[in-house]
Amino acid sequence: MSAEASNDNIRYPRRVFIRRHSVVTRLTHWLNVLCLSFLLLSGLQIFNAHPELYWGHYGADGDPAVLTIGANDAAEPSGFVRVAGVQIPTTGVLGLSNVDGEPTARAFPSWATIPSFQDLAAGRRWHFFFAWLFVINGIVYLGFSALSGHFRRDLAPTARELSPSHLGREVLDHARLRFPKGEEAKHYNALQKLTYLAVMLILLPLMVLTGLTMSPGVDAAFPALVDIFGGRQSARTIHFITASALVIFVIVHVAMVVLSGTWNNIRSMITGRYAIHEEGPNA
Repeated sequence: MSAEASNDNIRYPRRVFIRRHSVVTRLTHWLNVLCLSFLLLSGLQIFNAHPELYWGHYGADGDPAVLTIGANDAAEPSGFVRVAGVQIPTTGVLGLSNVDGEPTARAFPSWATIPSFQDLAAGRRWHFFFAWLFVINGIVYLGFSALSGHFRRDLAPTARELSPSHLGREVLDHARLRFPKGEEAKHYNALQKLTYLAVMLILLPLMVLTGLTMSPGVDAAFPALVDIFGGRQSARTIHFITASALVIFVIVHVAMVVLSGTWNNIRSMITGRYAIHEEGPNA
């Protein structure tokens, strides 16, 4: 029987499975999920020890802060967030928490930190352990992606994809929740490629470098880092901003996973199998 004849017996549209993610990509992805979760929760614990951000070489109590999360000392205390002199009340969310039935000044609540009680030393131990695990995991992923051709084949956008008309169409499709189907679903779109590259090559390295800059030991070995970021306090502020940007990225990423097919996306990141619908050769 000829190939043409056998193809005539195939009914369209049909669902087929493709191999979307390699074993290394899947393992490093889930390890990143673990590391980033603990880094965020322990990082908020560290921030609670001094819930203010500065710029330059300032950083002591009384110095002008870029951002402050705290509570006032009134008879009925209230929480607030102050950014560049503008104060926003945040009682019950940030700045003031209920601890054992008592209102307590605390930037982030106990459920958002590791450990739940205030302990800077424990928070730093959790943070440093998962920070180094995260860095090692990232090196493994980057090395694999470069050697296997994953970067060139799957993540590098083409000139056509970078054209304003193509990017504009993808932005509109995303805004209308129109996700790629068929052949287009086999590959990352341009917005995904640009976002993933920005996170991997800009956001994460910046977060790692600013984290290292806050270490006195690293500063002693590489004093140029402090100059690059304009001071350890500037590095701390940038570290906080990059971490916040990463949280926003994760929220958007999870939303897109849910909206474009929760189980299909999760299955592809667990087993590597991703289902697409083929419309047929004449569709």
